[in-house]
Amino acid sequence: MVSGPASAAPYGGAETDPAATPSYQTITTERIGLVQRITLNRPEKRNALSPQLQDELIHAVREAETSNEVRAIVLRGAGPSFCAGYDLSPGRAAAEAQRPMTTEEDVALCISFGERWGRLWHCRIPVIAQVHGFCIAGGTDIALHCDMIVAAHDAQLGFPPVRSLGGPPTHMWVYHVGPQWAKRLLLTGDTISGEKAAAMGLVLESVPADELDEHVLALATRVANIGHDLLVHNKRIVNLGVELMGRGTMQMLAGIHDALAHQAPEAVEFSRRIQEHGVRQAVAERDAKFT
Repeated sequence: MVSGPASAAPYGGAETDPAATPSYQTITTERIGLVQRITLNRPEKRNALSPQLQDELIHAVREAETSNEVRAIVLRGAGPSFCAGYDLSPGRAAAEAQRPMTTEEDVALCISFGERWGRLWHCRIPVIAQVHGFCIAGGTDIALHCDMIVAAHDAQLGFPPVRSLGGPPTHMWVYHVGPQWAKRLLLTGDTISGEKAAAMGLVLESVPADELDEHVLALATRVANIGHDLLVHNKRIVNLGVELMGRGTMQMLAGIHDALAHQAPEAVEFSRRIQEHGVRQAVAERDAKFT
């Protein structure tokens, strides 16, 4: 995969107006016909979700949603991965350790993730996640709140933090793959390939990595051929069907259960290992028994 935005010439060329584009530091945006492409742009961190990146992403989605010139959004990542999860850098962990959160503060934080990524889910126009490399932990929180996910064959998707930190602070898994596959992934923390994810329904389809940019842009362009209001109406009715299955309540419950899981002995010990030895060593030690 290329690390920067791919050429959009076959689809009409980028139409970004620099004067009208907000000054983002952790994402890039470009207009390609009626498609807005948003790229997570922290490749040196595998697009780990810092608070700033989260805020800029939601802002960019909102800007695209309210534009009369955009009918579909593509969300992708720069560099070797789509997104390797929430930012657990040692500096942040040390700062948070100075005053540990109360249980209620932790609950409120975890619930806030469901509320934040719910803005992707409730975005009026379609959002397509373009997944390559790692899409794990918080990366799946983002992708599973999009309307469709297209993955590279060799992408890796999963939620390894269930082994040591808690659970997903949002929970869209059961709505995509049903209870058995959701349990299979969330009771092991295993990752699966894009091909496997497509076979089980976690993603819409998978394609060779070198075809991913073009394939997703073609799909988004095809979607954008439909009139704006028709897209809004037909997305809304599907989403309302999922809401009738309890999706909104599930996100709040997921946040509460994630906060409760943070009190598990293994989670407390893992947090201590991160502070003492760093994320890389703590994760390597944790995952050794699963290799």
